[in-house]
Amino acid sequence: MTQTASSTRRRTSGRLGPAFVTAALVFGPGSITTASSMGAEFAYQLVWVPVVATVLMLCFVNLSVRIGLSTDRGPIATVSHLMGRAVGVLVGVGAFLVTASFQAGNSVATGAASDVLFGGDTALFAALFTALAIGFLWLPLFYRNLERTMIGIILAMLVIFVVTAAVARPDLGSFVSGLLPSIPTGSTALVVGAVATTFSVVGAFYQIQLVREKGWTEADFKTARRDAALGSVILGSLSAVIMVAAAAVLNPAGASVASPADMAVILEPTLGRWATVLFALGLWAAAFSSLLGNSTIGGSMLAGAFGVEQGGLSSTKVKGLITLVMVLGGVVAVTFGGIPVQLIITAQAVTILLVPLIGAVLVALARHTDRGALRIGGPQLVLAVVGVLFLLVLAVSYVIRLTS
Repeated sequence: MTQTASSTRRRTSGRLGPAFVTAALVFGPGSITTASSMGAEFAYQLVWVPVVATVLMLCFVNLSVRIGLSTDRGPIATVSHLMGRAVGVLVGVGAFLVTASFQAGNSVATGAASDVLFGGDTALFAALFTALAIGFLWLPLFYRNLERTMIGIILAMLVIFVVTAAVARPDLGSFVSGLLPSIPTGSTALVVGAVATTFSVVGAFYQIQLVREKGWTEADFKTARRDAALGSVILGSLSAVIMVAAAAVLNPAGASVASPADMAVILEPTLGRWATVLFALGLWAAAFSSLLGNSTIGGSMLAGAFGVEQGGLSSTKVKGLITLVMVLGGVVAVTFGGIPVQLIITAQAVTILLVPLIGAVLVALARHTDRGALRIGGPQLVLAVVGVLFLLVLAVSYVIRLTS
């Protein structure tokens, strides 16, 4: 990237930010449901799963950081420049479909958390917070406001869920034993789901845009790398502490979790009303941050596919497409009062089949000579290839299950 291109970036104050935004948008209601279910059904046996997922996520966020610091184009334009317009459009549309497919679930979860806290109509709350997110999007200096809000939300969630886990008084010996990888009978689907909710390739891919919005350049690589490491570790830690709380409270009681709001309600008999309120606040934070962040990715990627991503999150066209994703999610949430089964199936199919492509594209971009001094070396390349192969295994397993 030329010095001229580098100097045109507008810096946002603060030494942290982009990876915290990624963590906040990746950690959503699905993460809470999966982590709670793992702890409820298998106690501490699957504590190793978020650890592995965190390592893979950290690897791919780091790839995107290197790409974002060494390109003068947006994410999709960078892909198109090096791999052709067709690949760029496929990645952009694929990322849009992945995020848009889950948007209704984020809207529903804001309503469900509000219902636990205040009582009332879940659909009404979902519509209210969707409208609030749209208003937030159109505020001046959107990225700066987004970054500050997401840092606050992610740190608040960390405190809330750590306190909940600590009060649950987990068995530390069993926790340590759970760090040794094993796959108990009947846990395969949960393991896959848990890895997918932490190791989000689409979320990692969007880090390219976030470091550009931050205004960082190649000279900021150490800072960006530290931000990526801290954000990824916090993301994995959130899943781990929720799993530990569920293992300590739900597993001994034989309770099961069908939705993220269930965890809040089930905690009350053991830990008291305050624990329910605290957990519901954490659920709302996870849902709202994902509602806002997920749509930001989806709209931005669609803008890239249309060739109008110039200007990033300051662009009216990009904001318009982000608004479209929010509206679509909100309409589905209000109309159905939940997520239609067919939409869930579509979301799973799109995610499983297109995400390996996005992962492979990230690896190729990170190895390209355009990265200069930031081009990845052999050890990270090996780990990245392992991550792509893991995604391919998930895709093949999904197809086999679908056709059997």
